[in-house]
Amino acid sequence: MTIQGAIELFKKHQNSTVKKSTLRSYGKFLEKFQERFCEREVVTVSADDIGKFLEECTESLNRSTRHLRYAQMKAFFNYVIEASDLNIKNPCNASVLFKTFKNVYHRPRKILDKETVDEIIFNPHSVRDRQILELQARCGLRIGEVLNLRASDVSGRKLIIEEPKSGRDAELAFMLLVEHIAARLAQYIQTKKLSPDDRVFPLCYTTMRNLVTGLGRKLNVKIAPHDLR
Repeated sequence: MTIQGAIELFKKHQNSTVKKSTLRSYGKFLEKFQERFCEREVVTVSADDIGKFLEECTESLNRSTRHLRYAQMKAFFNYVIEASDLNIKNPCNASVLFKTFKNVYHRPRKILDKETVDEIIFNPHSVRDRQILELQARCGLRIGEVLNLRASDVSGRKLIIEEPKSGRDAELAFMLLVEHIAARLAQYIQTKKLSPDDRVFPLCYTTMRNLVTGLGRKLNVKIAPHDLR
């Protein structure tokens, strides 16, 4: 059986057993696989072939998506081998592929109570530091989004977030701030006499991480900047 025939068989099976969202998830990925190995026999596709293909398809993707593509490829071969009664092992079971595309499970983040968050925000003497911490804890901004803010991104209660985490080209996100936080931020920008293109908080991530972890130690709480949001 060729890869093209195997994909047709697999799609026919999926059409009657899985949701449309799952079909879409497999769609283009299987098309790329078919383009690469169209006329190859299923039994000739090796773990090395699959590894190279997955690397090319997923090199710019995050770890969880890389793992998903690997899992989809494994499911495809599992079904085809069983449905066609092929006397081969699933090439995706190779330990090198499992290790390369394994998922990483993060520990659940600790939920901080309001009193602790308040102490963290108002502990620093610096108005600048309190603004940053408040934008994270009260408004849910990522530390990178806060540090990349420019004065022109702040307009009344509206905040413009350029290049949010989704990473799509030229994407903007808009956030509506709580009124008193917006007022404090506007006052801070005015006091600093910032030009439209000036960064509101010209700091690096390491500086803020050291600040947050230091505040956590004072309160006997282990935290990182992302925990505040």
